[in-house]
Amino acid sequence: MKTRTQARAAARLAAVQALYQHQMEGTPVVQLLDEFHMHRLGAEIEDMQFAEAETAFFDDVVKGALARRDEIDALLLSKLAEGWSLARLDKTMLQILRAGAYELLARADVPVGTAISEYVDVAHAFFDAREAKFVNGVLDAVAKAAR
Repeated sequence: MKTRTQARAAARLAAVQALYQHQMEGTPVVQLLDEFHMHRLGAEIEDMQFAEAETAFFDDVVKGALARRDEIDALLLSKLAEGWSLARLDKTMLQILRAGAYELLARADVPVGTAISEYVDVAHAFFDAREAKFVNGVLDAVAKAAR
C-alpha cells in the first residue's frame, strides 16, 4: 500500500509539472505525456532518483485537468476571495489547484482528505506554509461543492 501511495504522490507532482509545462510552452498533450513517460516518471535526472509514478493515474490527472479546464477554472474562481482572479495566482499554484480540483471532481475513488492533503504536500514542494494553507482552503471549498 505504501508503494502505491508513493506512486500516486509522484504522479501528482509530475502531473502538476506537466500542466505547468503545457501552460508555459503549449506542448501538445500526446507529446507531453510521452515526454514524461520516457524521461521523468521514475527516471533519474542529475543523480536524483524520481519515485516510480503511477502512470495511468498521472495520465488521467493531466488529460482530465486539461479537458475540463474551463469547468475547473470556473469552480476555482468561485472559491477565490473577492477581487481575486486566476491570472493573479502564481502559475505553479494554479496548476496545483487545477490538478486537485480535477481529482475532487472526477476521481470518486480517491477520498477527499487524501486528495487535499496530497496537493497540500505538492504545494510544500514549491511554496511556504502560507501557500500550502491556501491550497488546503481552496480545495476544501471545491470538495464541498464537488462532492
